Amino acid sequence: MTPPLLVVDDLKTHFFTRRGITRAVDGVSFTLRAGETLALVGESGSGKSVTCLSLVRLVPEPAGRIVGGRVLLDGEDLLGKSPAEMRRVRGKQIAMVLQDPMTSLNPALTIGTQIGEVVRLHQGLRGASLRARALEALRRLRIAAAETRLGQFQHQLSGGMRQRVSSAIAMSCAPRLLIADEPTTSLDVTIQAQYLDLLKEVQQATGVAIILVTHDFGIVAANADRVAVMYAGRIVEIGSTLDVFNAPAHPYTRALLRCLPDIDARGGRLVEIGGQPPDLTRLPPGCPFAPRCSERQPRCETEYPAAVSIDDGHVANCWVAVAAGARPR
Repeated sequence: MTPPLLVVDDLKTHFFTRRGITRAVDGVSFTLRAGETLALVGESGSGKSVTCLSLVRLVPEPAGRIVGGRVLLDGEDLLGKSPAEMRRVRGKQIAMVLQDPMTSLNPALTIGTQIGEVVRLHQGLRGASLRARALEALRRLRIAAAETRLGQFQHQLSGGMRQRVSSAIAMSCAPRLLIADEPTTSLDVTIQAQYLDLLKEVQQATGVAIILVTHDFGIVAANADRVAVMYAGRIVEIGSTLDVFNAPAHPYTRALLRCLPDIDARGGRLVEIGGQPPDLTRLPPGCPFAPRCSERQPRCETEYPAAVSIDDGHVANCWVAVAAGARPR
């Protein structure tokens, strides 16, 4: 097998505030290969977005700091690069699509100017060549009347069109890795499906790897090759989409899947996960999900669970899985 495009090893990002140290990302590790899609799922506040921001070194400063770990892109550690070197990586090798195009696009600049800025910075194109590349980026995302869109502003576009423009900017320099942080949040269901199908087509054509952050398990099932379930700043389970959906090993993963509405159950109550996520400034010594877990054991409250292998590539951090016979890694 080819070596991974991205290797994240024990990544830790903390926020230093008056209330204490918030461990937003607390030892995250995973790999990603070219052409693969990894979905990050979990409740709000579980560390998904901060993990993505850490990969591109855009954690809000001065409170936020990456305090440990490695992020290897094609074998090069991004955490060891200078700010100037990282500016050459962002947009060219790693691109990011944010969940709200209304805030990620500049309302004072035309669409053509915003695409051209990225291409000019990373590829040095000017004039007719720059315009041709901007048109190519729009047409790759199937944006109708691309030449007209170049001279328009974001308020002249629909929500779905704005999201496609954001993706066109991200893909304009053919990055190796695309981070999509809840890119369908502001879209209706029909446009969501069209947009995600379009991302798949672009991925198949270019081989770009995708990290997809979402709360929608339907999107995960249809688009992700692997799933990483996050809770309290850590990945508690990771595996292929089929393995995680068909044989979830962590009680938190099972609880999330039980929350999905059942279209065959008429008149039934929606299932919810009791309790609240933990305070990240005062994490317990054991499993942070233990206070909300109906399957917890005494060991869960005193010792953080070891990683165990459920199947090839399917790993969970859970003492309940150990008791069920899973083998330690």
